[in-house]
Amino acid sequence: MARTRPRSAMALGALGVATSGVFVALSGTSPGTATFFRCLLALPLVWPLACNERRHEGRLSWRGGAVAAGAGVLFAGDALLWTRAISEVGAGLTAVLVNAQVLLVPLLALLIDREPLSRAFLGIVPFMVAGIVLTGGVFETGVPGSAPAWGTIHAVLAALCYSGFLFLLRRNGQTGRAVQSYCGVLASAAIVALLVGALWSGIAVTPGWSALGWLVLTAAGSQVCGWLLVALASSQLSSMGGAALLLLTPVGALALAALVLGEQPTSAQLFGCALMLVGAYAASAPSSSWRWLTGPVRRVFGPS
Repeated sequence: MARTRPRSAMALGALGVATSGVFVALSGTSPGTATFFRCLLALPLVWPLACNERRHEGRLSWRGGAVAAGAGVLFAGDALLWTRAISEVGAGLTAVLVNAQVLLVPLLALLIDREPLSRAFLGIVPFMVAGIVLTGGVFETGVPGSAPAWGTIHAVLAALCYSGFLFLLRRNGQTGRAVQSYCGVLASAAIVALLVGALWSGIAVTPGWSALGWLVLTAAGSQVCGWLLVALASSQLSSMGGAALLLLTPVGALALAALVLGEQPTSAQLFGCALMLVGAYAASAPSSSWRWLTGPVRRVFGPS
């Protein structure tokens, strides 16, 4: 499905990833514990698929393994910072803030692969920045979360790691051995989460059956059904097209957080979410879509 219908696979994967914030919040575990277990528990589920891929397509190269390990380091950094931000700003809003990656992934593709940007890209940057500030509730009181300012900072730093991870994931997937590469990502991320998490937030080796159950759901729903589909489909799409479809993740996360966790963002935060989502779509939409969206404005104010 990921190779024949990459857009559908990417959309399903993005919705699978959307469940992770709620499941991690319900687990009540530290960032290190959540990141370590979600990667470790996913490995036995992905390993048989990687072995099957290896029999049919050959072994992942040493260079591909090194790229996968680097992507795993970045994924661990993303997950650790993002999990910390969940308690500070809320599961739904954190998912929106991390999508500042929509600005960063195309920039990486431009700098390294010379993949051109849409003409709308630079124009939406100020709106995205304003959206980040409003969504985080940095200047408000009574917003969800324990520390919105720190949560915004952690979420934006997570977006930086997330951008590098998505870029390497897509780059390595173009070799045709995406599942083996993703296994390397999970193994590398689990090791980094264990080492860094133990120093930063602590690791609970026995988190309890209830917490472990939520982390199993995170591993199955987000890491396997979500990120594995993203890993397989992203190499079949442009960086901008993939980034646009990943916007289904924050939309789904906001809805789930409201329904399951009872998170109620303020009006300003919802306006910030709208700015970020519209801006992110504009940054990643093809030029033909942008011309269609801005057509009425140009007819009123002229081509300039």
